[in-house]
Amino acid sequence: MAVETGDQTWGADESLDELAQLAATAGAEVIGTLIQRLEQPSPKYYLGTGKLRELVELKEQLGFDVAIFDDELTPGQQRNLERALDIKVLDRTALILDIFARRAQTHEGRLQVELAQHQYLLPRLVGQWSHLERLGGGIGTRGPGETQLETDRRQIKKHISHLKYEIERVREHRQRYRNRRRKQGLPVVALVGYTNAGKSTLFNTLTGASVEARSRLFETLDPTTRLMTLPSKRQVLLTDTVGFIHKLPPELVAAFKATLEELHDADLLVHVLDITHEHAREHNEIVLGIVAELDLADKPVVLALNKADLLFPDEHAFQLRQRQAQSWAATWPEGTAETAVLVSAAHGWGLRVLLGRIEEQLAEVMQEITVEIPYAEGNMVTLFHREGSVEEERHRVNGTVVRGRLPAHLVETFKRYRVK
Repeated sequence: MAVETGDQTWGADESLDELAQLAATAGAEVIGTLIQRLEQPSPKYYLGTGKLRELVELKEQLGFDVAIFDDELTPGQQRNLERALDIKVLDRTALILDIFARRAQTHEGRLQVELAQHQYLLPRLVGQWSHLERLGGGIGTRGPGETQLETDRRQIKKHISHLKYEIERVREHRQRYRNRRRKQGLPVVALVGYTNAGKSTLFNTLTGASVEARSRLFETLDPTTRLMTLPSKRQVLLTDTVGFIHKLPPELVAAFKATLEELHDADLLVHVLDITHEHAREHNEIVLGIVAELDLADKPVVLALNKADLLFPDEHAFQLRQRQAQSWAATWPEGTAETAVLVSAAHGWGLRVLLGRIEEQLAEVMQEITVEIPYAEGNMVTLFHREGSVEEERHRVNGTVVRGRLPAHLVETFKRYRVK
């Protein structure tokens, strides 16, 4: 069910199509959709009263036992709808949280999903929640005159605090890992994109990894990092991240902060876009919008227009149309047309061009620097040669002077050797 107000990026029909995919991913059988056009959703029922009566009649006719709404409902709207329909009512946020809970494989992923679920549930507590585990019991666990609802709220707030503490430990561990990784001097490239755009397939093809890649929404939740070799034989780290989606719940963005910090450490983002999707333009805008919300808009981006094998019968036809990639992207608002590359991650088409474009973009974010490295630390000279671009090298009494360009993330590593 959806309300169309006329000011959305997507029409209600398109948004409901995606909601139906989400519902199917969660294991539901979709038997119908309902749209109402209003200036704004009803504060009491989300739908207008006439449309709500129509929905009640449809429930009697069709016998469905769950109603899913395309926007996040207020606690009051959800309660009123459940009373009127006498069935379970979910909104888009609850549905996405359910899918994330099914997909989370690691301890970190489960912590983050559980935090998002509890933050979503807290304002919706009405009466007793039998599924909440009682963390305490006996004398002293309740304040004088405290109601069951207040107890539930206190328990869930306590659990939220515990989850935040555990996630902070995860964040600190990730930060230590990133610090060690930074000392290795390897640039970091992160894949971003709409869910099911083919990021994991591209990740596997470029790195030889075996991350599970299936055509399902939110198949990847936990970030994975592997070595990738560029055409110059230079190695970089490639990270696969969780996919974005239309109306991404703010609870998830907040809960997955530790995971999304991987993007802040990246030197370059590769935006993987399913060029065959009928809403590819909208997917592009949504991903760019979320990237901006995460304060990543200043990161250089390479646009990988994926699934080209669905457009062309063979690789020869694909090669003939490769140069069209930039003209397609140029028509999109805020597109990165100059870096667009047409690829097929599943067939390996266009990947050499993509890797070359990645290498070009990484070179552009390098900084000029001159350093004098003691002879006893010859490994640092080797690191400069391997990860940087050496323009001049000469030997002095105390060490080797190297002038050239280094990736931004390595400048701090060489700071102590810097000379004017």
